[in-house]
Amino acid sequence: MPSTVATAVPAPAGLFAPRLRAMTVGSVALISLLAFEALAVGTAMPTVARNLDGLALYGIAFGGPFATGVLAMVVSGIWCDARGPRGPMWHGVAWFVVGLLIAGTAPVMGALVVGRVVQGFGSGLLSVALYVIVGQAYPQELHRRIFAAFAAAWVVPSLVGPAVAGLIVEHLGWRWVFLAVPAVAVPAVLLIHPGLRSLGRSAATRPPAGAASRIGWACGAAASAALLHIGGQQRGGIALVLVALAVVGLLVCAPRLLPAGFLRAARGLPTVVGLRGLASAAFVGAEVVIPLMLSRERGLSPTAAGLVLTVGALAWSVGSWVQGRIRVPASRASLPRAGLSCITVGTATVALAVRPELPVTVAVVGWAVAGLGMGLLYPSLSVLTLELSAPGEQGRNSSSLQLSDSLFAATVLALTGAVLAAGSAPGPASYAATLVVAAGLALLGALLAGRVVVGGGARPGG
Repeated sequence: MPSTVATAVPAPAGLFAPRLRAMTVGSVALISLLAFEALAVGTAMPTVARNLDGLALYGIAFGGPFATGVLAMVVSGIWCDARGPRGPMWHGVAWFVVGLLIAGTAPVMGALVVGRVVQGFGSGLLSVALYVIVGQAYPQELHRRIFAAFAAAWVVPSLVGPAVAGLIVEHLGWRWVFLAVPAVAVPAVLLIHPGLRSLGRSAATRPPAGAASRIGWACGAAASAALLHIGGQQRGGIALVLVALAVVGLLVCAPRLLPAGFLRAARGLPTVVGLRGLASAAFVGAEVVIPLMLSRERGLSPTAAGLVLTVGALAWSVGSWVQGRIRVPASRASLPRAGLSCITVGTATVALAVRPELPVTVAVVGWAVAGLGMGLLYPSLSVLTLELSAPGEQGRNSSSLQLSDSLFAATVLALTGAVLAAGSAPGPASYAATLVVAAGLALLGALLAGRVVVGGGARPGG
C-alpha cells in the first residue's frame, strides 16, 4: 500500500512527462474543441436560422447531431474493443472536421443540418476513443489527473465559449464559428498520433458477439433521442406527445446499451454508469431553471443570472482539481458519495432562493456547492469505469458511461421544458418543484453510491 499511495500523488509534471506530453496537450485540446463547438453553436444558431431562412429545421439542427452522436458512441466502443482506439480517433476527427466544413459553407439550412449530423457522428467517435486512450496510454495513478484535465477542458469553454462565439458572429460572421475549429483540430490529433502508434492493437480480430444487435438498438436510441430533442423545443400538447413517445423509445432501447443490471443498480459498473446519469440529470435539470428563476422571480439581469452559472462552472473546475490531487480514498465509493451529496445539498439550497426574503447569495453559494460536487464526481466515475473494465471492454463501458450521461440529461431537459411550458407562465412553485426533483435525483445517487463497490470497500492493495 505505501508504494500505491506514493505513486497516486505524482509530481504535477506527470501528465507532461516526455512520453505523455504531446498526447496530453492534444487530447485536452480536442476535448476543448468539442466543448467549444457544442456551446458556440447554440450562440450562433439563431443568426444561422435567420440568414438561411431555416427556422423550420432549427430543432433538427440540434437533435440530428445529438442522435448521430449516440449512435457513434456505441460504434466507437465496439470498434475500440475490436481494433483499438486509433481507427475511431482518426475517423472521428475526419467526420468532425468534414461536418464543420459542410456546415460552415452551407448555402441553405438543409446543408447545414447535414454538416451538423456528420459533425455529431465524429464527436461521438472521438469522445469514446479518448477515454480508451486514457486507459491504454496513461498509468492508472494518472487517470484522475487526466480526467480532471478533461473536466477543465469542458469548463473553460463554458465560461468563454458563448462570448467568443458571439464576437465571432458579430465581427467575422457565423460561418467562422464552424470554419475556425478545423484549424486547431487537425494539429491536435497530430500531437496524439505518435502516442497512438505506440499503443498495442486489441487481441480481438473481429467485433464482439452481439455487436450488430447493439448497433441496431443504438439506432433506435438515436431516433428516440432526436425525437426527444425536437419535442423538447415544442410547446403545448405536441411537445408532450413527442416527448412521451421518445421516452418510451429510450426505455425500450437504452437498457440494451447499458451494463446488465443497470436498472436494478447492480454492484460495480452498472451503478457507476447509473450514477453518471443521475448526476447529469440533476445538474442539468437545475442549471436550465436557475437563470429563468433568478430573472423572473428575483429581478436579475440575464448577465447577472448567467454569472451564477459561471460560479458553478468555476467550482466544478476546482472540484476536479481537488479530486486529482488528494490521496487515493480508502473506498471507491468515497468521492462519488461526496460529490452527489454536494449536488444534493447545493441544488436544494438553490431551491430556497425562490423565497423573496432570502438573499440571492443563497443561490450563488448553493450552485457553487453543486458545481464542486460535479467536479469531485465526474472524473472519479470515469476512473472507476476504466478500473472495472477488462482491456477488451474499455470501449463498450466508456460508451455506456457517456450514453448514460447524454440520455439522462436530454430526457430531463425535455421533461423540464415541457413542464415549464405547460402553464401560461412558470411561477415559484414550478421552479421549486423542478429544483426539488433535481435534488432528489442527486440524493438517490448518493444513497446508491456505496454500490459502486464490488465485495469489500477497499481499493486493490488497500
